[in-house]
Amino acid sequence: MLRAITVVLLIALLAWAYQVTRPPPPKICGTPSGPPVTAPRIKLRDGRHLAYKEYGVLKEVAKHKIVYVHGFGSCRHDSMIATNLSPELVEELGVYIVSFDRPGYGESDPDPKRTVKSLALDIVELADKLGLGYKFYLIGYSMGGQVVWSCLKYIPHRLAGVTLIAPVVNYWWPGFPSNLSTEAYYKQLPQDQWTLCVAHYIPWLIYWWNTQKWFPASSVVSNKVDIFSNQDLQLLHKLASRETYKSQITQQGDYESLHRDMIIGFGSWEFGPLDLENPFSNSEGSVHLWQGDDDRLVPVMLQRYIAEKLPWVHYHELPGAGHMFIAAEDMSNAIIKMQLLGEK
Repeated sequence: MLRAITVVLLIALLAWAYQVTRPPPPKICGTPSGPPVTAPRIKLRDGRHLAYKEYGVLKEVAKHKIVYVHGFGSCRHDSMIATNLSPELVEELGVYIVSFDRPGYGESDPDPKRTVKSLALDIVELADKLGLGYKFYLIGYSMGGQVVWSCLKYIPHRLAGVTLIAPVVNYWWPGFPSNLSTEAYYKQLPQDQWTLCVAHYIPWLIYWWNTQKWFPASSVVSNKVDIFSNQDLQLLHKLASRETYKSQITQQGDYESLHRDMIIGFGSWEFGPLDLENPFSNSEGSVHLWQGDDDRLVPVMLQRYIAEKLPWVHYHELPGAGHMFIAAEDMSNAIIKMQLLGEK
């Protein structure tokens, strides 16, 4: 009898564990149970859709065409590089920018087969479907900066120039000295150390980890104030407009947006930035990396190491800047002018 009760309890425990670790299915936009489709979208090779938003001059007359990749917990509307750009500079340089919802965010279909490489291929399809030409510029912010590294690996021949803005670092990228990456890792809040550890080593548990109430989960997901620098706190008011579309960002489900971002971003990559070669060896383009030295989310020490080992990356470190310096006055103008003209 005792043995039978033990077996039943064990089965019940396993069933409970299976249920709490299994994420709910996504509510896909355009389906009967999902949110409506309100944005223009393209259809990809595998039937998925990518939603996008265009800024600047018409692409038919643009001199410079830029694809912008948003960060974690964001969407196509979060393109401060475009919205903060002065209209005079847009017209003078003939700048066109397209921002898109990464898979699972906003109104872009989730990609349950997403890999480090797949989003680079999605970007190529987006550019081709929109008729941006064979080469285009690429700008990525925060988690979107990770995507830019993958594009430098898999589609360098399609890039006219690249800018990474406070790009998120994967502490398990090959090439980092173990003592350096370990030191940087432990500079995070303990709850973020645990969250990234789960994402890297036991990714199937990430949904449960981010939804359980026993331990504090990701500070980024919970918008913990400790993650912001002094400059970030001063810039927060510039994000007030996000309230008008904030609910749309993860409307298809947290797992296919936030959680899968963590799994891919901090998983085991088949390469690291330090493995890359200069995609513009003939000086026909350039790669720029912008980083604040008071960034509480992305350790400046690892960005400095990358810049030191990759001399072809033009490194711009901003004293006193945090993770959100992109929202600072005239920052968009400086970044765009540096990328397109080689000047601030």
